[in-house]
Parts: sequence; structure tokens; C-alpha cells
Amino acid sequence: MKNRHRLGVIVGLLLCLASPTSALAKDNPTYTQWGRDITVGPDDETGELTCIACTVRIRGQVAGDVTTVGGSIVIEDHGQVAGEVTSVAGNVRLDSAAKVSGDVTVVGGTLHRGPEANIGGNVTSVGGQGWMIPILLFPFLLIGALVAFIVWLVQRLRRRTASAPAL
Repeated sequence: MKNRHRLGVIVGLLLCLASPTSALAKDNPTYTQWGRDITVGPDDETGELTCIACTVRIRGQVAGDVTTVGGSIVIEDHGQVAGEVTSVAGNVRLDSAAKVSGDVTVVGGTLHRGPEANIGGNVTSVGGQGWMIPILLFPFLLIGALVAFIVWLVQRLRRRTASAPAL
């Protein structure tokens, strides 16, 4: 019975995360997607956009921030973002006449900026994806070293007890 209750709580939490209630609002809806691209058309207006393992394509207006992890952000034509644009392990492309009122941050990707693109805040780009592999592998190496240390310690303690003289 206890496992059923835990399973119900986990499923409930996942459903809450998968369909945010703010996405149901009429004015400037907020979208969060996993693995499915988000497209904002030329006549569309949205709020915050969050995309994990997918691409955000903006031709209209976004009233909030745009964030991707493992995906790209493309602001085309006269697309506008009133907040910040952040991409981790993905690229950001600002075509001509694109406008971002806040900061643009790209970590583990590249920033392609058209000559007439307008960014109101700071631009931070830590490019290249080559350093992402060591950073992603580091936790596994750390855990492996910890396991190896524990195995070594247990074997050392066993050798001591096995070689101790009997009284």
C-alpha cells in the first residue's frame, strides 16, 4: 500500500510538471516542452518559453524569458523577446531585425547574430561544445573514484582481520 501511495505522488508530480497551469492562461501563455519544438508564429504573443532537448523558433513576440537546455533558439524576421535569452548546450541565432530586450547567454554553443539584430542587455557566450564532455563525465569519474576507494578500504580491513594472530 505504501508503494502505491509513493507511485501516485510521483505520477502526480510528473503530471504537474508536464502541464503547467500557467499554460492555460489566455494572455501571454507560458510553454514548457520536453523533446518537442516550440514555434511562435508572426502573429503570436506568448509569455515564458522553456524547452528541454528541443528548439524554440520565434517569429512573433515573447513577453518573458526564453530558455533551452540541449536545444537551440532561433529568432527570425521581426521576432521579439522582452526578457532574457539563455541556451545551455545549444546555439542561438538572431536574424536581422530580431530584438532581445534583456541579456543573451549561450553556454556550450555558438551565437550567430545578424548585422541588424538588437540586444538590449549583456551578451555572454561560452562557446564550443568540446568542454561539455569533460564536465558531464566529471561526476561519473568522481563516483567511480569513491567506489574504488571504498572497495580498497574494505579489502584492506579484511586483510588485517585475516592476518591477525589467534590468541
